[in-house]
Amino acid sequence: MKINQLLFFSLFIATVFAVSSCSNSPYPGFKKTENGVYAKFYQKSKDGKKPVETDIITVKMDYRLTDTVLFSSKDMPEALVFPMIAPTFTGDVYAGLGLMSVDDSVTFVFPADSFFLKTAGMPQLPEYVTAGSPMYFDIKLLKVQTQAEVEAERIAQLTELKAQEMTNLHEYLTANGITVAPTESGLYFIETKKGSGRLPKVGEMLQVHFIVSVLGGNQLFSSYNQNPIDVEYGKQFDTKGFDEAIGYLSKGAKAMVIVPSSMAFDSLGRSNMIPPYTTLVYELELLNIRSVEEVQKERAAKAKAEEMAKTQAKTNETVRIAKYLKDNNISKEPLPSGLYYIETQQGTGTQAAVGKKVKVHYTLYNIAGKKLQSSIESNSPYEFVLGQKSVIDGWEEGLTYMKAGGKAMLIVPSSLAYGENQRGPDIPPYSPLVFEIEMLEVN
Repeated sequence: MKINQLLFFSLFIATVFAVSSCSNSPYPGFKKTENGVYAKFYQKSKDGKKPVETDIITVKMDYRLTDTVLFSSKDMPEALVFPMIAPTFTGDVYAGLGLMSVDDSVTFVFPADSFFLKTAGMPQLPEYVTAGSPMYFDIKLLKVQTQAEVEAERIAQLTELKAQEMTNLHEYLTANGITVAPTESGLYFIETKKGSGRLPKVGEMLQVHFIVSVLGGNQLFSSYNQNPIDVEYGKQFDTKGFDEAIGYLSKGAKAMVIVPSSMAFDSLGRSNMIPPYTTLVYELELLNIRSVEEVQKERAAKAKAEEMAKTQAKTNETVRIAKYLKDNNISKEPLPSGLYYIETQQGTGTQAAVGKKVKVHYTLYNIAGKKLQSSIESNSPYEFVLGQKSVIDGWEEGLTYMKAGGKAMLIVPSSLAYGENQRGPDIPPYSPLVFEIEMLEVN
């Protein structure tokens, strides 16, 4: 059972409310059951297994308003899995599920305002919801298991994965002509470049680059696209296999290390990236061996330099914006917030506003004029709801001046963008940004 699925399901439907007890259904085509649920069955088994309290059930589920799908499990990599509990009140969704058998398909209907205000705990209805309008849950029951059956299935799957790991490892060693014997712990250490000097001592700082991949599969991480990493030898840093293997390297050495799951993440795996009983492959390079004091001194100097650069960037931001305005012959005055809004094409469609969903194309430049990103080039317009703080404040304010079909330039001071925070190498702290925006749709 996926814990994140359980939490998600619990958040949204663990306490779905009871519906009206009147005898005539207010929802055409739906029948009120004995336990107060309004339901429309499309497939109904007479003899199938029905879930009871503490069973674990697997479902496909959508929930929607009359004309809008809000969630669909079809968009998830796996079906929803969660435990049955006793009904929290008459006619709730668990009472409805208790009427279903495996392979049954049904739609339950409830008032949408009750869902959003009571279940989702929102302080007020979203603008797109009308009080009293219906909300529908489309559910297909795929599986019903006792907790003991789920545990037995889990153990069987892990046993199979463990056996398969050994098969995959032997096939990999044979296919790649690897004949080196494993270390006592089970690692396969293959030196690919000789180093010089001694091996590291416990407590020393090792400057390393490394790549880690699944055996015969995808790369999970590489430090080569960033600065080398300092690791204190003798302290846990990564997997047991990594922590052991770096001790076999001398300065300048490179090695490939095959790490069985017993020295990695064993039967637990790691989120959705690394399944249980997965062998990992590391490519290691030891660049330098230094003392802790040397590294601390270097880090302090770097932090000081970064702080000075931040202070200078903050001080010079107004000057950089003024230069950009002059170089581009822009005489527009800023808004009270500091945002510069320059309309380049007037829109004729719906006015954007807080609570409305907008679809935009954008091109991002830094204040020196370097293009950093473009949704036009990637053919991926961006959609979001204004007012939900899903974008920077400069967008939240600037886009409310636009109508569908319009175009504008936003010159956004760092106080309305990322402030003192760095966003990659091209957006250091206190970076004003320039956006060219095209408002494609307002819904």
